[in-house]
Parts: sequence; structure tokens; C-alpha cells
Amino acid sequence: MAEVNTVARPYTKAAFEYAMDKGNLDQWSATLTLAAAAAEDENVVRVLGNPALTDAQKADLMIGLCEEADEAGKNFLRLLAENKRLAILPEINTQFAKLKADQEKSLDIEVTTAFELQDEQQEKLAQALKTKLGREVILSSQVDKSILGGAVIRTDDLVIDGSVRARLAKLAEAMNS
Repeated sequence: MAEVNTVARPYTKAAFEYAMDKGNLDQWSATLTLAAAAAEDENVVRVLGNPALTDAQKADLMIGLCEEADEAGKNFLRLLAENKRLAILPEINTQFAKLKADQEKSLDIEVTTAFELQDEQQEKLAQALKTKLGREVILSSQVDKSILGGAVIRTDDLVIDGSVRARLAKLAEAMNS
């Protein structure tokens, strides 16, 4: 069976191109986020897995859960239902969000530190990352005392590990080799 991301890609591309042409990326993003959340809900998964329901009934269920969807969004959900692809909505949403972020030249970055960052520190870090990466940065932070100090910065396929824990691990590796 094909990978979920491979199956989702053409649907994502079509939805993204349509949303770009119509100038409503935000509305499509909101619709797909809601539809993806619904498609992951265990009660919805159970209902969608019911073989007694027709594709049209499954589509109507999803459309009912995504009330703010425009007519094109509703048609998109109908198409997914007809092709038995409602289960890949979370992957479509993830891919759509990445395409949208690329289009808007923005990047979601997660920073993990041993201690809470002050607002001024977050702003300086966001500005430095914006300069380095050439994109708008949306920063979210979390605290993990196990890293001891420093910071771990993550976004998609980029990880910058400047934690004390990582440095100690490198030092231990160097001493053991």
C-alpha cells in the first residue's frame, strides 16, 4: 500500500492551488485543520469505518462537522469520501500547512530550554533566527529541565542542539574513543 504522504500529496496540491487562485488560504487552512481534527477523533473514526454508511453519508458527516467550509471545501470533502480518502485528512492538513508557510515565508520554530525564556530573550532569538533563515519566525517555547542549560531549536528538518546535555554527551563520546 502506498505511503499516506504520497497518497495525500495530489489532494493537497490541488487544494492548495485552488486556495491560492481564490486567495483564501486562511479559510482553507482553517477548514482542513478542523476536518483533520475531526478525522482523528475516535468517535468519528468509528462512524466513518461503518460499512453500512454510504460515501455520501460519510461526506455529509464531515461537512456537518466543518460548518465554515465554503462550497469548494465541501466538494473537496465529498471527493475525499468518494475516493475513500477521509482518513488521510490529517496528512493533507500537515502538507497544506507546510505549503502555506512556504508561501508566506514563515516558519514555526519550537525552542526547548532548561528555564523559562523572558519576552526579551524570545524576541532576540526570533530576530536572530529570522535573519539567519530569511523567513518570518513564529516561536513557541517549552521548558525541559533535563537539558540542563542552553537550548534546542527545532523546525521541520532542522535541529540545532545547543544544550548542555548534548555537549556533555559529545565530550563523553570523545573521551571514550
